Amino acid sequence: MPPVLFAQQDVLPPLHTSGYDILDAAGHRVRLTSVNWYGFDQKEFVAGGLDVAPLEAIIEQIRAIGVNSVRLPWANETFERNPLVPDYAVKANPQFRGKHALDVMDAVIAGLAQAHILIILDNHVSRADWCCKDDDGNGLWYNAECPEEKWIADWRAIVHRYKKQHWVIGADLRNELRSGAQWGGSDPRLDWHAAAERGGNAVLAENPELLVMVEGPQYSTDFTAFGALPLVLKVANRVVYSPHAYSFSGYVFKSYDELRQAYDARAGFLVHAQPAIPLWVGEFGTCQTLDCGDNSQWFRWFAQYLQEKNLSWSYWPLNGTQSSGISRKYGEVETYGLLSPDYQHIAAPKIVDLLRTVENTNQ
Repeated sequence: MPPVLFAQQDVLPPLHTSGYDILDAAGHRVRLTSVNWYGFDQKEFVAGGLDVAPLEAIIEQIRAIGVNSVRLPWANETFERNPLVPDYAVKANPQFRGKHALDVMDAVIAGLAQAHILIILDNHVSRADWCCKDDDGNGLWYNAECPEEKWIADWRAIVHRYKKQHWVIGADLRNELRSGAQWGGSDPRLDWHAAAERGGNAVLAENPELLVMVEGPQYSTDFTAFGALPLVLKVANRVVYSPHAYSFSGYVFKSYDELRQAYDARAGFLVHAQPAIPLWVGEFGTCQTLDCGDNSQWFRWFAQYLQEKNLSWSYWPLNGTQSSGISRKYGEVETYGLLSPDYQHIAAPKIVDLLRTVENTNQ
């Protein structure tokens, strides 16, 4: 087995915030180091890799990488329809043949919990598909098929479903707000601050011990309005802000200092803002081989930024292969993925080595 990336000290759930820190039930500081394991938000309605590797083997690879948590995306469509999962998508796990999506989700979460890996539930999309574009119908927290009332009801129901599973420690309210979403403003149809308040309070009404992760507009890259308009929920010490970061803007940073100034302006300034709220970078990633030119240099500098700011983070993605969806082809190599197409080896050792510099600091 590859060397463990981080010291894997058991965290004692549930978690809560204290100033800029996240603490466990024993009062120890926890730095969330996570991977995104997508699939319950995709057209197969099931976590990726179960077609080629046993669930236990995939979880063993997560432990080998060394992270302490998994961000688990899900779609409202998956939760509401709870369809039968296709046999081809669980071929390596015959116990899941003929099962519904939520049966498999139960088993995945139970397996992660047994391995003492924390789980953050991420409402990624309304309609199951690959994310994201401005016009894909998933850019706000609601759409015609899934109005806000359903979004809130689904959150209440999924939180209730896993309330007794103490390793489920967080609810990422909505992925990458876009399509005109604003933090505040005069249009209630676009006011994500007000909706996040409603959604966050609904989550905490079902389980007041969860962390509530809150993303921002512009694909969760713009937190400039958060300083003047913080999110305050009915249960204190539960909010975590979750910016995302990729090098897709088309602009190439000329130095680390330039990158640092840019990300400080987008969200990093919040590490000094009041009220004090922790940051967890819910997505960032790069090509598997770390040889993709400017993107690779961006990633190296961004890893340095995470270390310098002592931020929690979640790499996108764990998956070694693609699910079906817009611009995707089932079974093709996931070029950003940490795992190999058979999900039983680390396919991105250079990235894992680099993440080793962004050390876990539970103390």
